[in-house]
Amino acid sequence: MTAAPTEERRATLHRRVRLIVAFTITYNVIEGVIAVSAGAAASSAALIGFGLDSFIEVLSAVAVAWQFTRRDPERWERPTVRAIGIAFFALAAYVTIDAVLALAGVEPVDHSPLGIAIAVASLVVMPVLAWFQFRTGRELGSASVQADARQLLLCLYLSGTVLIGLLLNSLLGWWWADSVAALVVAALAVREGVEAWRGDVESPFELFEELEELEAERERSREDRADVG
Repeated sequence: MTAAPTEERRATLHRRVRLIVAFTITYNVIEGVIAVSAGAAASSAALIGFGLDSFIEVLSAVAVAWQFTRRDPERWERPTVRAIGIAFFALAAYVTIDAVLALAGVEPVDHSPLGIAIAVASLVVMPVLAWFQFRTGRELGSASVQADARQLLLCLYLSGTVLIGLLLNSLLGWWWADSVAALVVAALAVREGVEAWRGDVESPFELFEELEELEAERERSREDRADVG
């Protein structure tokens, strides 16, 4: 079990959270504007949905930023986590409606190099940012920070499905592929929303954490053998 951070360490983690959410807000505003613009130009409902998801992530990050401007952030933990849960539900609702309407009768989607580029950028940025934020939230013991990190991972999943859909449409003419994948993302969003609402935030990096713990145990064993020697 991880020891509780000292007051000095907690203050450092609070500053780190504010920096993380500031970067998240800035990146997602830029990403959202680009994705919506590219989606409108290419008549891509998936890209427009991806851009709107970026703005939902901004709202989630703003909720966490607001929490950590309070004198006692821990006091606002539950309402902040629930606000993030609502953001998940809103995202799931939009993606579902968008995907169903697209499958019912979508306009031909044009090739979008800009859309592909922004999706690739998110595939690179989001896992690193989510990993860093989740580790910070775990050390701080903050469910809201960890829930917001899961929101970033959902963006990663959505980036992947949008990228696959754009590539399949461009290469094979499969306009329906991104809508089908988006329904899977919507199901994931509902699950994440339920867990956030309940405050049941598990680590999305369990494999990496187990490897870290195993390496730490090996290091302790080597130190013990060195002490005995």
